[in-house]
This record gives sequence, structure tokens and C-alpha cells, in this order.
Amino acid sequence: MSRVEPYRYTGTKIVAIGSNYRDHAIEMGKPVPEIPKIFLKAPSAVIYEGDPIVIPPGTQRVDHEAELAVVIGQRASRVPRARALEVVAGYTICNDVTARDFQRADGVFARAKGYDSFCPLGPVLVAGIDPSNLTISCWVNNVRRQHSRTDQLVFDIATLIAFVTDIMTLYPGDVISTGTPAGVGPLLPGDVVTIEIEGIGRLTNPVVARDDRVGSPVER
Repeated sequence: MSRVEPYRYTGTKIVAIGSNYRDHAIEMGKPVPEIPKIFLKAPSAVIYEGDPIVIPPGTQRVDHEAELAVVIGQRASRVPRARALEVVAGYTICNDVTARDFQRADGVFARAKGYDSFCPLGPVLVAGIDPSNLTISCWVNNVRRQHSRTDQLVFDIATLIAFVTDIMTLYPGDVISTGTPAGVGPLLPGDVVTIEIEGIGRLTNPVVARDDRVGSPVER
């Protein structure tokens, strides 16, 4: 039986996976990876249901990326694949928002994926579901752009947990965001983006432009 509770991020890091759906690797012009491609998103990028995704000045394209997120429930180091799901607290939704032009210009992901508001998560944490074959979809202004199932992951969740924990220790509340299917596309101020994952629900965020006339070091 599944268990549902409100979600708030409490971890030390967000580990994201690149090119983990074959169709997305193809649409980005990249080969399907032979081992998981991992990178980190800044915890300061986390926002929640209804919070605005803020587009920074200078970028010409900011994309949505619908992803299933795995929330870790206990300290995990060098976890064997056969026992990997034992360290999972539950699952939630992630939008791995990306400044695509910055990603291509930099060749690395920290700036493109690290802006404040570039990691919507939630709205709930669901435990006790089978994550292996869930429908995942994304709409912008009620037009569907992404639609796939988690059985299309190149590397499944157990494989990802084993791989990541062989590199770094994960702690309770840490998140692995498992990659996005094809159909990523641009977000513009005034848009509303909604991600739905079967068994979890919907995560909706409006999109706004950043006003650089306001802000302070303690704004967040």
C-alpha cells in the first residue's frame, strides 16, 4: 500500500542524471550513455508547488525537463543493486529546469541548471509504489509536450542508486532525479508548466522573468 505525505527537501545534494531516456539522448544529438551521466543541482534551486520558475536575464532558452525523483531515506554508501530500493524513502516529481543555451556554451551544467528556482520538487512524497513503469507527462499551457513511461529509462532506479553510492555517500533527504524523456521545450514568462507522474500526482509552476532591480543577499 502506498503512503503519501507532503514533500519538503531536507537533503544535502541533488544528483541528476543526464541522457537517461534513449529518445531524449537522440533529440539532443548525443549517444545513449554506456554508464550513467551524473551531475549536481544546487539545493538553493529548489522551489515547490505554485512557486514561480524565474528566467534570468541573458539566456535565450530555458527548457522544462519532467523527471521522476527518488528521495533517499537512510545513509547509503556502496549499496549493491540488489538492495538499492531498500534505501528509498519514496518518490516525487522534479522539473530539471535548464538554460539550454548556457549548457551548450559552457559545456558543463552548473550554471545552466543551478539558478535559483531551477529545481521545482513535490508536491508530495509517495512511498510503497513500484517506480519501474509509471507514466510521465509534461504540459505547458495545457499543451502536452512530454509523454513517456519510466520503463524507458536507460538505467533503472536500482542501477542508479548503486552507481551513485559507489561514488558518494547519500544521506536522508538526498534526491536522485532520474532523467527526462524526449519533448523538452522552451518556457517563457507567462507560461504555466505542469508535470504529472502516475501514482504521484501533478507539480505546477508559473514562469516569470527576473527583475534585476530587486533582491538582496537574504532574499531567500
